[in-house]
Amino acid sequence: MARVIAEREDVIPMLAEVFRTYGFEGASLARISEGTKLGKGSIYHFFPRGKEEMAEAVLAHVDEWFEQHVFKSLLEHADAMEGIKAMFDDVASYFHSGRRVCLVGVFALGNERDRFADRIRAYFAAWIDALAAALLRAGREPQAANALAREVVGGIQGALVLARALDQTEIFTDTLSRLRGRLLPV
Repeated sequence: MARVIAEREDVIPMLAEVFRTYGFEGASLARISEGTKLGKGSIYHFFPRGKEEMAEAVLAHVDEWFEQHVFKSLLEHADAMEGIKAMFDDVASYFHSGRRVCLVGVFALGNERDRFADRIRAYFAAWIDALAAALLRAGREPQAANALAREVVGGIQGALVLARALDQTEIFTDTLSRLRGRLLPV
């Protein structure tokens, strides 16, 4: 049975889960309808340009969440180390301790990668840049801060993939713990 949703924003988290589960190509209109509990007419009311508009809205939602919860802490926290701690806590929470895959990563690895390349690139670059900026404020040298930021973001993303592939969430939580230990004093 179709349900009534008053706002477009209410649909976006449900769409995100459909894309996270099936990828862009696998997210058929039937799966989108099932995942959102909306009829096709309602879906097209909110997203008249179809699936591509839905994906753009979902990616914008992810960007906004990371901007508010991760990048902002890294860039604006008075104590850079506290901002880095907050990043690790928020990342663990967002990815449900490794039980939730990275939607941007799903799009980066799928056939839709080129279609959304600018947004994907911007997401990862913003994360690396924000972390490198926090590391610089914490006293790291510029080259070391940039290399470490790339290593940490890559480690987090790789741990998500491996945890999912092996169905072992402790891979993600253990990796976060090791990466946290590399960046933060004990």
